[in-house]
Amino acid sequence: MKEIYLDNSATTALSQRAKEKMLHAMEIYGNPSSLHTMGQTAHAMIEEARASVARSLGLRAPLSAGQLLFTSCGSEADNLAVLGCAYAKERRRGGYIVTTDSEHPGVLRAMEALERDGFHVLRIPTVGGVLDWERYCEALEKKPFLVSVMAVNNETGAMYDIQRAFAMAKAKDPDIVTHTDAVQAYLKCRLAPQALSCDLMTLSGHKIHAPKGVGALYVSADAKRRRDIVPTLLGGGQEFGFRSGTENVIGIAAFGAAAEDGYLHLAERVGHMSELLKYTEERLSSLPVRMHIPRGARAPHILNFALPDIKSETAVHALSARGIFVSSGSACSSHAKSVSAALLAFGIGESEAECSLRISLSHENTREEIDLFVSALEQALGGLVRIHR
Repeated sequence: MKEIYLDNSATTALSQRAKEKMLHAMEIYGNPSSLHTMGQTAHAMIEEARASVARSLGLRAPLSAGQLLFTSCGSEADNLAVLGCAYAKERRRGGYIVTTDSEHPGVLRAMEALERDGFHVLRIPTVGGVLDWERYCEALEKKPFLVSVMAVNNETGAMYDIQRAFAMAKAKDPDIVTHTDAVQAYLKCRLAPQALSCDLMTLSGHKIHAPKGVGALYVSADAKRRRDIVPTLLGGGQEFGFRSGTENVIGIAAFGAAAEDGYLHLAERVGHMSELLKYTEERLSSLPVRMHIPRGARAPHILNFALPDIKSETAVHALSARGIFVSSGSACSSHAKSVSAALLAFGIGESEAECSLRISLSHENTREEIDLFVSALEQALGGLVRIHR
């Protein structure tokens, strides 16, 4: 049975270059903080990866110390950005933060923790995948110290206009810290944090064909100068004092290789995914499904749609039995009992959200795979139990 993987927003297969780099890094077992040759070889491998990730963001070498920090994952990078910013300066305590109502749990839960600690979080509606600009302008009048807006929603594929949002924030106050969770946007479009007026940017390795267990946080020169974040993980002071803990050399090395590979082939891969996404929509149009298409810009690899009164979990299992792997939403919240907050924020009703599927593409997917997926879904729809409303 041919397996068809259409859940690339949850995680991706390791690229060949990442595998090769991991195998090489496994032979370099020195601690990168050690002064001897083996340790310095490991350290050099980390710096090589740091330079590769930096190039993929349009950053010029050499990087200043602490401009790109490696973490264990995107969620940790989100926490370092949000919590590290909130607690960086005493005057920020109890102040205002602006975010959206459809952020990834790595940002969402950090914001909830800050609210419990007395901070005020203003959540901007994102109906149809577009920021409510009137509400956003009103929120900026509260003089927030942090604005955090994701670049691409991981469930709907909506691309939020972070360039406009951050420019407006900086025009109001140049010292406002701007953060974006760019995990789903990274290497799906060109990201240049300096051109976006972005101070902090979250990245993740396993979404770009690197292994799980490695992420990164970009920190602008201005944010460093202003000392806008403090560490949230304390210890030996690795990663320029911002993220303690012995570095995951194997994962970081593979992250760098995947970033280099993805950046070199960015235009080609984005073009392929965009065409394949359009083809998928055309093929699905013959089925009784309802597409959740963002009103504004959208990512080239994510499509969300609702089934006709069939719970998404039921369909996921039915397709999985046929060797086809899709998602009922974000893998990070798949074990939650509640309906997806991102879909509700998009404007989808609770009953329809319960019946929604997400497919997410990579450059390795083909039209043949989409044809097989649509055929299998059509067969499954004829036999699955429907919800009685």
